[in-house]
Amino acid sequence: MDPEAGTNSTTVAEFILLGLVESETLRSMVFVLFLFAYLLTVGGNFSILAAILLEPKLHTPMYFFLGNLSALDIGCITVTVPPMLSHLVSHRRTISYIACLTQLFFFHLLAGMDCFLLTAMAYDRFLAICQPLTYSTRMSQTVQRILVVVSWACAFSNALTHTIALTTLKFCGPNKINHFYCDLPQLFQLSCSSTQLNELLLFGVGFIMAGTPVVLIISSYVHVAAAVLRIRSVEGRKKAFSTCGSHLTVVCLFYGTGIFNYMRLGSEEASDKDKGVGIFNTVINPMLNPLIYSLRNPDVQGALWHVFVGRRSRT
Repeated sequence: MDPEAGTNSTTVAEFILLGLVESETLRSMVFVLFLFAYLLTVGGNFSILAAILLEPKLHTPMYFFLGNLSALDIGCITVTVPPMLSHLVSHRRTISYIACLTQLFFFHLLAGMDCFLLTAMAYDRFLAICQPLTYSTRMSQTVQRILVVVSWACAFSNALTHTIALTTLKFCGPNKINHFYCDLPQLFQLSCSSTQLNELLLFGVGFIMAGTPVVLIISSYVHVAAAVLRIRSVEGRKKAFSTCGSHLTVVCLFYGTGIFNYMRLGSEEASDKDKGVGIFNTVINPMLNPLIYSLRNPDVQGALWHVFVGRRSRT
């Protein structure tokens, strides 16, 4: 917006989230669909967590990182979907300025953590397949914890940087966000002060946050693919490709939607596409991750069966 547009206007104290649909019938349908998706996602990821915690066979570095990913997926969908469901039920679509910034901070904290955790998982597969003799020492429990702590620190710094930068903008005119949660591109459109520095920051930090992990993941899997092709056993190749294939599928979904959303700042005409990408980021990806990792992983399938069916049969 024009930086001079709202010089004498009152600062916006709350925003209006327009949501996904306007029709009352469609709102009811959206509520049911998103409630089902939320319960399915939370249930699926808690099932993965329970299997990893209760099944000793899964107490390995790969599943330690997968458990953390499941916890992140629960957090990511909880930051966005329950508030949207509350707005659909109460018909109150307003969100305070502070609540909007809080939602944005936690969303970028969890999404940033996803970036680094997926990289740690790729590094784990690289060590397990390419450096099997030194794997246990290079991926010890201490190393695993360091990787997770460093990931949280980087994600926290990223989220805090964008949130603080956003507080420097003035919001003194339009307050309708054409989305179902607060995010940077949509808030930039409403600012009555220049967003040039914020946009440069988004591109710069986004390039580091997405570009560096992508390069590391691709590098890891180039080495992994070369090592797997040297395996003579067909069964060994199949198991390695199955494990790595699940991770690569999640990486492609996560980075594909993330790059589309943040590496180009949507115009008002593109806002409906932004909503679709937002649904992918906050609902579909967290919902698909348990299915991707369990459907293609016999170890997880066996653990889930043992935890939920085996224990019930014993009682």
